[in-house]
Amino acid sequence: MLPKYRFPEFIGDNEWNVATLRNITTPIQKRAGANKYMLMSVTSGVGLVPQKEKFGREIAGSAYKNYIVIQRGDFAYNKSATKQFPEGYIAMLIDYDEAALPNSIFTCFRIIDEQVCADFLNHIFQSNYHGSWLRKFIAVSARAHGSLNIDDKHLWEMPVVMPELPEQQRIVDCLSSLDELIAAENKKLETLKTHKKGLMQKLFPAEGKTIPEWRFPEFRSSDEWEEKSLSSLCTMQAGKFVPASDLHEKKKSDMYPCYGGNGMRGYTNSFTHSGEYSLIGRQGALCGNVIYVNEDFHATEHAVVATSKKTIVPKWLYYLLLKLDLNQHATGQAQPGLSVQTLEKIASCAPKDKYEQQKIADCLSDADTLITAQVDKIEALRLCLRSRSVTHIWP
Repeated sequence: MLPKYRFPEFIGDNEWNVATLRNITTPIQKRAGANKYMLMSVTSGVGLVPQKEKFGREIAGSAYKNYIVIQRGDFAYNKSATKQFPEGYIAMLIDYDEAALPNSIFTCFRIIDEQVCADFLNHIFQSNYHGSWLRKFIAVSARAHGSLNIDDKHLWEMPVVMPELPEQQRIVDCLSSLDELIAAENKKLETLKTHKKGLMQKLFPAEGKTIPEWRFPEFRSSDEWEEKSLSSLCTMQAGKFVPASDLHEKKKSDMYPCYGGNGMRGYTNSFTHSGEYSLIGRQGALCGNVIYVNEDFHATEHAVVATSKKTIVPKWLYYLLLKLDLNQHATGQAQPGLSVQTLEKIASCAPKDKYEQQKIADCLSDADTLITAQVDKIEALRLCLRSRSVTHIWP
């Protein structure tokens, strides 16, 4: 009933208290009716977000009148399972005074105990505290309409271990400072991505031009870039089908990564390519997605493998393909796709000197290195927050 770490001013105080969620909260039943509210959905691990932001539009339709109305500091339990939150996700409304949520998806509740800090409960739920309790009540593969099949009574019976209010607030202040640090690092990450995007716009010629706006000093008196189709810069070929039974989640010493059109799918016992290549997604939501690979790997039929010609630097080709925004060339209605023939005809241009290609590739690679390091830093901070909250600050 005591955490591993405790702030000095609370050492020697009483053990933490236990209450069920039913004792400290009450279910929310208010419906939207004809009143207008901000319509929300949930992004697991992120929180409640406007439907317009997540789906590009509001999706309530005629069901709107039955939406549940919540207030700032209220909670919503989404029973949809994700990898990070397999028992469902509980989010707190933070950014709006009021909002409305689908009654068919969410179970909503409000704190009624004045000795319970909403932010304290929110930190508990963000660490998936509820998952360790609820998982024993969820039947294997038991789902109804895409949601976990679990009775709400088990949620209300969940025991919540808490200190007195002053200690709750002290813990919130500590963890919130880490949240603020993560938010600041996320802003830095977005700045780095914007910087890279700006570099690509300057280091490659604009549409209809053959000279980039920015050029390294040693090439400013060089010839214009040569106009070429992608077929003149690289050869393209779809990858090879691999049965799902041949894919493995964990790598063994004699296995190779297997890439589809949207990234790595697992590991296989054989490889189709060795060296530097760009892989282009052929269809689906990530049609036109481009990834760079430099190793022995297996490419599936969902990826087009672009092999650079001898006069082209492979990493420069990768950045060129990113700059071209290949998705705009996809055809088809139900499931837009990219064929090898379509890709080969796309017009572009390239510098004659491979050294200039390499300079551009090195510059953008440096930007990617900074972005990757920043992503790793943010993930390390998140792991720190999660481990401290689960292992050290809670019993």
